[in-house]
Parts: sequence; structure tokens; C-alpha cells
Amino acid sequence: MNLKLHVWRQNSPDEKGHFETYEANDVLEDMSFLEMLDVVNDKLEAEGKEPIAFESDCREGICGACGCMINGQPHGHKDRTTTCQLHMREFKDGDDIVIEPFRAKAFPVIKDLVVDRSSFDRIIQAGGFITARTGSAQDANAIPVAKVESDRAFDAATCIGCGACVASCPNAAAMLFTGAKVTHLGLLPQGQPERFIRVDKMVTQMDAEDFGHCTNFGECTLACPKSISLDVISQMNADYVKAQFKSRDT
Repeated sequence: MNLKLHVWRQNSPDEKGHFETYEANDVLEDMSFLEMLDVVNDKLEAEGKEPIAFESDCREGICGACGCMINGQPHGHKDRTTTCQLHMREFKDGDDIVIEPFRAKAFPVIKDLVVDRSSFDRIIQAGGFITARTGSAQDANAIPVAKVESDRAFDAATCIGCGACVASCPNAAAMLFTGAKVTHLGLLPQGQPERFIRVDKMVTQMDAEDFGHCTNFGECTLACPKSISLDVISQMNADYVKAQFKSRDT
């Protein structure tokens, strides 16, 4: 398989970026997208040229490190897939592929396809720790949790923080990510003591990071590799409203 890649190159956040075109020849259909980029980089280094900078870690769809826009879509056109799990059999011989970094004000480009997603870290840090003493692992039935709520909490906890929700949103909103983190702990007994303080602090930090506002396009859940439901945004909004009333009472 022979492909033509149009890759965004940008040396630093302060420099103007541009597209460069590369030939990717003899690509095997069983290669992952990142393995294909590895091969292209090997060729560039052999020619004495600067390799394409991109992020990766586990390459198993778990860590959320990898992520770029592929033909205008976060992680590419295949549903529920991270960039590292996208395989070249999803493309055709002779295809032109446009590869860009995630684009959002809150995700400044560091170099080429690498963006700074530390804004996500600061949102999580704003939530703080739980004060419930957990100690060593308890028996499974020691703390009763309703099946519906435990399932919802587990679903929210699958968020890997890749940023595809932000990149897909026309407003670059981070509501799906923040909602997932809020909902995960907000539905479990251990998360109850700080439940409303947590949501207030995390939403405040999210706004401070210059993410856009949600206008219910729903693109985020379609781009999410873990199929996080829009329900987490509703849960976060409900908890946030309650938090405002509770703060007035105190």
C-alpha cells in the first residue's frame, strides 16, 4: 500500500506551522497508524531530516496519550477507536491522508502533532482528594452500591483523557471529560463527602482553562473511544446547580 501523507509541522508553540507532504510506501495493512508513522520517521532520520513528533505510550488504547486529527476527525474515521488502534487496512492504496494536531485554545501545540493537555490535569487536580478512609481492599459487598449507579460510575471511569471530545467539539468544550470525572466519584459512596465542593471546583477550573461551552452538538460522544455518554454532562450540570444552592446555605 502506497500513501501520501500531508502532515502538520510546527517547531514550537510560537512558530507558524505548515503542512509537509511525505510518501509512505510499502505500508502493510496490518500496521497500526502509529507504526506507519514510525516507518516514515525511520526514513526521515535515515535521510538526515527531522522526524515527525507525535505522542504515544501504551499503544493499546488505554493511556490516552496518542491523539491527532486524521482527515479532519479525532483518531480517524473509525468509530470508538484510538489513533494507536487504527489500522492501515482502514485506508486504501493511493489515499491522501491529512494529519493534524488536536486544535483547541486550551490545547496549545508543543511540536508537530503534540499538544499540551495539562489543562485536563489541572481540572482533575482541582477536584482534590477524597477524605473517606479506604484502607486496604475491602470485600466486594462491604459497601453496598446500587447496580445502576455502579454501572454508571464504571462507564464514566473508562474515560482515558485523550482529548478527542474537545477536538471534535465545534466550541472546543471539555464538558464530556469533566462530566466523566465528576460522575465517576459523584455516584460512589466514597465520593459523597466532597461531591458538591468537587464539582464546583472542577467546573470553575474548566472555565478558567479557556475551553468553550457545550451547545449540545453531541460530536464529543461520537468521537470518544470509550463511548462516554452525554448523560455525564447532565449529571455534572445537576450537581453543579445543587452545589450553588448548598454554597448559599453555608
